[in-house]
Amino acid sequence: MSAIEKKLTELGIHLPEAPAPAANYVPFVISGNLVHISGQISQDANGLVKGRLGDTMAAEAGAAAAKQCAISLLAQLKAACDGDLDRLKRVVKLNGFVASAHDFHEQPKVINGASDFLVEALGDKGRHARSAVGVAALPLGVAVEIDGIFEIE
Repeated sequence: MSAIEKKLTELGIHLPEAPAPAANYVPFVISGNLVHISGQISQDANGLVKGRLGDTMAAEAGAAAAKQCAISLLAQLKAACDGDLDRLKRVVKLNGFVASAHDFHEQPKVINGASDFLVEALGDKGRHARSAVGVAALPLGVAVEIDGIFEIE
């Protein structure tokens, strides 16, 4: 077990199997020392986390959904690294998409759920650049989708 997975276990997190793509794309692409991971949608042990922030869902619930996206990103990264998360040098960038009512303006607060989790789990390796964007709708009605770029050794 990698040191990162040990830390995740201490936090009560067990990485799921990396989700399979839902359409005609690959879950990640490695280019040089960068891993580009396709968007991970909000889902937990009960299934898809659906909703629209500022309408059917509060920002705190959206942040929890974003954390689930970050967990899926780490599961994909583990698959990309042949099971060795300790190859991670740093999280480079996250792009967060939040299904939002037209008057909802707390997208950064929602995506903080992913950002805060990655820093808690990875320390300085988890600090990253990011975007937090409100959108009218996301695939399958989910509340949050996040893709990411990771640097590996």
